[in-house]
Amino acid sequence: MALNKEDKIKIIKDFGKDKNDSGSTEVQIAILTERIKYLTDHLKINKKDFHSRMGLLKMVGKRRRLLNYLIKKDFNKYKELIGRLGLRK
Repeated sequence: MALNKEDKIKIIKDFGKDKNDSGSTEVQIAILTERIKYLTDHLKINKKDFHSRMGLLKMVGKRRRLLNYLIKKDFNKYKELIGRLGLRK
């Protein structure tokens, strides 16, 4: 696992409403984004790690579904979040 406890706490503090807000859509997307970045770097080195590749694809799909939900719920939060995370669109 790429993210340790301190990294997750920092992400929750940056994107959550309070220090215990680990379930909001914005926090979930931010945590998934960090895990995706880590796995992308891992797969550049380990090209034949197909199990991790499948996990990466599942995470990307989950993040996409959460982003679609956020678009429907609050478009302004969506625009702000993708700007802060450096995602496309």
